[in-house]
Amino acid sequence: MTRSVAVRVPATSANLGPGFDTLGLALSVYDELIVTQLDRPGLEIAVSGEGADDVPTDASHLVVRAMAYAYEAFGRTLPGIRLEAVNAIPHGRGLGSSGAAVVAGLLAAKGLLAGEVEIGEDALLRLATELEGHPDNVAPALFGGLTIAWVDERGPQHKKLLVHRGVAPLVFVPEFTMSTSVARGLAPLQVTREDAVFNLSRSALLIAALTQSPDLLLAATEDKLHQSYRAQAMLETDRLVRALRAEGFAAVVSGAGPSVLVLADGPGRRLLAAEIAADITETPWDARMLAVDVRGGMVRDHTEGSTSP
Repeated sequence: MTRSVAVRVPATSANLGPGFDTLGLALSVYDELIVTQLDRPGLEIAVSGEGADDVPTDASHLVVRAMAYAYEAFGRTLPGIRLEAVNAIPHGRGLGSSGAAVVAGLLAAKGLLAGEVEIGEDALLRLATELEGHPDNVAPALFGGLTIAWVDERGPQHKKLLVHRGVAPLVFVPEFTMSTSVARGLAPLQVTREDAVFNLSRSALLIAALTQSPDLLLAATEDKLHQSYRAQAMLETDRLVRALRAEGFAAVVSGAGPSVLVLADGPGRRLLAAEIAADITETPWDARMLAVDVRGGMVRDHTEGSTSP
């Protein structure tokens, strides 16, 4: 019987203002894939949805690369596969599309290797971090919710937290894109002690705001480490963030941008934020009212005739 698995991975928003390269949030937008192990060598790739016209359809496809990386890590050779991807996570918009692709490939490998190799959470996070370069996006993509990610002598680690039910995420997605590598290059290698202390205090406060006290979100999302330095490359993003914050909304650059994440303290506030965005900018923003994804990436058997859930 030809083995097949279904994979679903959420979008993510990293940094959340002051939590640079550390904090991440899983959001209810998903890439969904069916990956089938073929009985012959080769690749068959079909992509629809976001990025369908741009992503490669050969071995350089990021999902395939992640699968091959996992197989090699456990002493296996990637077999022939058929990949069918339906993408909903926007590419190049600061919503973790590359991290989602990495996680999707690793979960697909986990599913296809089940029974031969057991790939646990620690191994998934380690492999994902090695491929992505940092764990702030891949941790929430894997585990869902709000994650704190760090690296120590044991490798990448994470702590998952549940977000207060009063937090209502809203994402403004523009038509233009932003290169993550370019955005990272704009942030300074050194900052003042004053700015470092400022961000430490806000990061600590942000954990409390997201888990217990949403009324503190505006103060908790202040940042002095990266957003102002990247503003020159995303003028419309910076304009929208400033306008929303001036009206009391906890607006931040989502990941490396150019999308804007608003951590509204209640669903009703999201409607007002959308109205403000429509009034103050000529840029067409796709306003998406989302939820926090609490489950993270999932893989299940999709083999014909399988009885597994």
